[in-house]
Amino acid sequence: MTLQQLKYIIEIVNCGSINEAAKRLYITQPSLSSAVKELETEMGIELFLRTPKGITLTSNGAEFLGYARQVVEQAGLLEQRYLNKKPARQLCSISTQHYAFAVNAFVNLIQKSGAEEYKFTLRETRTYEIIEDVKTLRSEIGILYQNPFNRKVIEKLLRENRLDFHPLFTAKPHIFVNILNPLAKKESVTLEDLQEYPYLSFEQGEFNSFYFSEEILSTVFHKKSIQVSDRATLFNLLIGLNGYTISTGIVSADLNGDNIISVPLLVDDHIQVGWISNHQIQLSKQAEAYLTELQNVLCEYGLDLEDQDIG
Repeated sequence: MTLQQLKYIIEIVNCGSINEAAKRLYITQPSLSSAVKELETEMGIELFLRTPKGITLTSNGAEFLGYARQVVEQAGLLEQRYLNKKPARQLCSISTQHYAFAVNAFVNLIQKSGAEEYKFTLRETRTYEIIEDVKTLRSEIGILYQNPFNRKVIEKLLRENRLDFHPLFTAKPHIFVNILNPLAKKESVTLEDLQEYPYLSFEQGEFNSFYFSEEILSTVFHKKSIQVSDRATLFNLLIGLNGYTISTGIVSADLNGDNIISVPLLVDDHIQVGWISNHQIQLSKQAEAYLTELQNVLCEYGLDLEDQDIG
């Protein structure tokens, strides 16, 4: 086993493809495949499952990747200390539901990284894809919510995929509306108050189950309903159509402007937001730094955090 082989494995996981990894490593695909096969033979385990759709890590592969990352990071520190080499390019990938606070934390992570070279990835994506990203280690961390309606389904899916849910905070439901919307003047609103306004939600694609909805009360009927795929479009429609969406109540003026405000929604429900991770691997230093920034941002909003342990 060589340090180079470990770097190969990490790059393949980052790329999600042996072909793409070979291009980035400037070696041929057969050479890379051969190096992986040699390592698998030496270790006596299968690292990847090969399918027509691509490759995914096996259970042994996920565990091996965690150790490989630690070894490569430590080797990088040794090279910096004794060979005066510049720090290695920092890598970090996060998948999240459409939360402004997750973006705020990501911005802070990059600003404080001090890295000369980095490749950070933030995916605002669908609920099922967040779970898949963390399962396959395409992302180290996923951010999503649970509530009484979807909890059993989400917990079952996480358990089957060897993922852990770490609570961050619990919020009462709010609606987001344009500041000029008549609902913005209310101290709180009910579902009856919302009936004549367009309801905006994030579409979930192939896995468009009520349980994967990014908004609570997904089974409630809406006379006017619009699904979108990105946060910018949703907020533009909130303003242009006097629509509303349901979320945690945390509004970022830096990202969403001053035209959107939150109003409490009077329903017997709650939203527990947390982060998920693959319990077969240890988080990288960059991922741990992101969680620290995430907690700092949430504290700035005055939230009481439920889980402070990110080690």
